[in-house]
Amino acid sequence: MKQGFIKVAAVTPKIKVADPKYNGMVVCKELEKAYAKGAKIIVFPELCLTGYTCGDLFLQEVLLDSAREQLLIVRDATKGRDAVVIVGLPLERDGKLYNVAAVLKDGKILGLVPKANIPMYAEFYEGRHFAEGNEEAVSYDLDTEEIPFGTNLLFECTTLHGLVIGCEICEDLWVADSPGTAHALMGATVIANLSASNETVGKAEYRELLVKSASGRLLCGYIYCSAGEGESTQDLVFGGHNLIAENGTILQQSGRFTGETIYADLDVHRICHERRRMGTFGKKGKEIYRTIPFSLELEETRLQRRFDRYPFVPGDDAARNKRCEEILSIQSCGLKKRYEHTGAQKAVIGVSGGLDSTLALLVTVRAFDQLGLDRAGIVAVTMPCFGTTDRTYENACRLAKTLGASLEEVDIREAVTVHFRDIGQSPDCHDVTYENGQARERTQVLMDLANRVGGLVIGTGDMSELALGWATYNGDHMSMYGVNAGVPKTLVRHLVRYYADTCGQEELKNVLLDVLDTPVSPELLPPVNGVIAQKTEDLVGPYELHDFFLYYMLRCGFPPAKIYRIACQSFAGMYDADTIRKWLRIFYRRFFQQQFKRSCLPDGPKVGSVAVSPRGDWRMPSDASAAVWLQQIEELD
Repeated sequence: MKQGFIKVAAVTPKIKVADPKYNGMVVCKELEKAYAKGAKIIVFPELCLTGYTCGDLFLQEVLLDSAREQLLIVRDATKGRDAVVIVGLPLERDGKLYNVAAVLKDGKILGLVPKANIPMYAEFYEGRHFAEGNEEAVSYDLDTEEIPFGTNLLFECTTLHGLVIGCEICEDLWVADSPGTAHALMGATVIANLSASNETVGKAEYRELLVKSASGRLLCGYIYCSAGEGESTQDLVFGGHNLIAENGTILQQSGRFTGETIYADLDVHRICHERRRMGTFGKKGKEIYRTIPFSLELEETRLQRRFDRYPFVPGDDAARNKRCEEILSIQSCGLKKRYEHTGAQKAVIGVSGGLDSTLALLVTVRAFDQLGLDRAGIVAVTMPCFGTTDRTYENACRLAKTLGASLEEVDIREAVTVHFRDIGQSPDCHDVTYENGQARERTQVLMDLANRVGGLVIGTGDMSELALGWATYNGDHMSMYGVNAGVPKTLVRHLVRYYADTCGQEELKNVLLDVLDTPVSPELLPPVNGVIAQKTEDLVGPYELHDFFLYYMLRCGFPPAKIYRIACQSFAGMYDADTIRKWLRIFYRRFFQQQFKRSCLPDGPKVGSVAVSPRGDWRMPSDASAAVWLQQIEELD
C-alpha cells in the first residue's frame, strides 16, 4: 500500500446453487488464499452465497435465512484480517427482497449496497424477485448491529490517502446512468462490481469494453467479478469472466470457464493524479451520500504489476508500426501547416548523420511531398567542424542525395577558430565554451542561409534532450519549427527504423540502418583515431532510463521514490540500484535547472501524452527549486 499501490482480487468460487452453507465454506476457503497473496480488496460475484440462478427459490425463507447466517460466518472469518471483503447475497428488508453487496472488514459489516438497476429483458427476470435499491442509506438490523443500507454508500480508507470504494452490481454497469458514475463523482477511486453475467457469443468482448471504458471515463480502478462454475446451466452458462482495470487499461482478466482468481496492483495515487491533472473531474452530485471509514495497515505491496521499460514505445510490432506512422503523420502535418501559413517554399536543416537530424529531414520530405513542393527546396546543410567523423559526414551527404534534397556544405572550422580568437578562447581548452561555440555557429549558419533562400530552419532536437536541457541555448536549441519536440529519444530510433523498413528504397534503407548503428553524439570534441570520442549517454546517462523517468514523472505524477522503485524492478539485470539512483538524481537536477531553455522553446507539434512545451502541457517557472525532489532521492535505501 505504500506509494499508493494496493493489491486487489476478483474471486469466482465454484458454488452449489441454493446451498448457502456450502457456498459460505467455499468463500471462506477462497478468502484464505487471497489473504495469503496479500490482497487488500477481495471481491466475490453477485449473489454468490446462494447462487444467482436460484429462480423462485429466492422467495423461500429457508434460503434467505441460510444466506443471512452464512454472511455472519463470512463476516467472522474476516476478523483480524487486514482486507476489505465484498460478497453478494439476497436480503429482505421491509417486505421486499434486495440483491445486495455486503462490505466486510475485520469482523464487521461496514455496509450493505443493494443493486440499483433490476433487468427485466431477454434472459433476465430479476424484477420477479428483487426490488430496486434505495439511494439514501437507511438502517438495517442484523445480529444486533445497525448497518447502513443503500446504494449511495462509499467506504473510505483512513490510512491510504485517496482510497475510496464504491459498489455496483452487474446491470448497474450496463445502463446509461450507472451508480459507478455517481460514486466516482462523489470521490470513489475504486469501483467493485459484483456480477453474474452469462456468456453468449461476442458478449465477452463487449463486457471487456464496458469495464475498460468505465475505468477510463471515471478515472478509477474497476474490479469486475462474475459468477462462474456451479451456477445452474438449465438455460444459461456463466463463464466467470473477471476483469481488473485502471484508467482505461485492463490490468488483468481471467480466461472464461476457468474459475480463475485474478489479482492486480491498483495505483490509487496515480488515479488521484489523473483526476487532479484533468481539472474537470471533481466532486459533484447528491448530498445523500454517506461515507464509512475503515483502515488498512500501511505496508509495502508485493508488486506483481509490471512497468514497461520503454513506456513511449509499444512492445507489439503491429502496434509500434501503427504508432510510428501516426507520429510521422502528426509531425509532417504540423510542418505542412506552418508552410501553408508562411508561404515559404524552402527548408533549411542541419544534417549531422545522427538520428535526430535524420528524423527531422524525413519529416520535412513528407511535408514537402504533401504540399507538392520540389524536394530540391529542402536545403540539407552539413557543417563539419572539429568533432566531425568521416562516417557521420558521409551518411549526412548520402542521406540528402538519396532523398533528393539540395546538399550544401559549410565548413565552420575557420569561423569558429576566428570566433575563439575574438573572445580569447584557447582551441586547446575543450570546455563548454569550446563545445557551445560550435553549436551556435552552426545555428547562425542555418538561420542566415534560411534568410538567403527565403526558407524556414527546421529544428532537430527531441523531447528527451529538451527535458535534460541537452541543447546549446540559442544554438541547436533554436529553430523556426521543431518537428521533433514531442518525440522522446527512445522513440526516435523506432521512427527511423520504421521509415527504413517501409521506404521501398534499398539505398535509403542502407543509409538509415547505418545511422541507426551510429553512437549518439553531438560531435563537438575531436575524434580519437577517426572514431566518435564524445558519446552523449556516457555523459548525460542512458536515454532509456531518462525516458522512463520522464514518462512516470510527467504523465503519472510519480514522486522520485516511486519511480526509483519501479525502475529497479523494470531494469533488473540491466542496471543496478546505485546506477539507477545516480541517473535519477541527475535527471531531476537537470530537469529543474534547464527549464529556462524550455520556457522559450520554438513551436513544434505535440505527438503523445507527454510534452514539455511551455505553451501546452508543462508550465513551470524557470527558477523552481528541485530541493524537495532531490531530498527524497537522498533518503532512498
